[in-house]
Amino acid sequence: MATLPIDEPYVTVEEYLQTSYRPDCDYVDGRIEERNVGEHDHGYLQTLLAVLFTINRKAWGVRAVTDVRTQISRSHFRIPDLSVLRADLPREQILTHPPLIAIEILSPEDRLSRFQDRIDDYLAFGVENIWILDPQRRSAWTATRDGLQLVQNGELTVPDTPIRVVLSELFAELDHA
Repeated sequence: MATLPIDEPYVTVEEYLQTSYRPDCDYVDGRIEERNVGEHDHGYLQTLLAVLFTINRKAWGVRAVTDVRTQISRSHFRIPDLSVLRADLPREQILTHPPLIAIEILSPEDRLSRFQDRIDDYLAFGVENIWILDPQRRSAWTATRDGLQLVQNGELTVPDTPIRVVLSELFAELDHA
């Protein structure tokens, strides 16, 4: 995740919202921040998760969207790889309500330590469930105000919901691709 060089001019929120980036970029305090995307395992894992949440949308009371701009604050826009929304949230083209789950998938160039600003933004926005998956290592973490926790029990869940993602099954599907 790179930002534009320091000598690049700041971009206004309006300019950011009116510009299409390929792939889309985050916006933080007037700076454009690139996101690492574009590799097979990243994209396929994102697809698998989106399909899983879509298939279970009624039972789990959710809907999933990929790569949607999320306005964290007046000057921060993040684009989670996957946002899982409560089914009763209003439909928005740019999310202004915290998703139930923000999911990030690491690319080979990514490091967990570089995600801390994103995690801090999500937490400040009110996202209660932050999942980070690493398709290379076949592992996952959850992020809370207490820090990052490696998922030890093999499942990603959301308290007080029927949502349950079994990591071994998810990564087995990735292996079959």
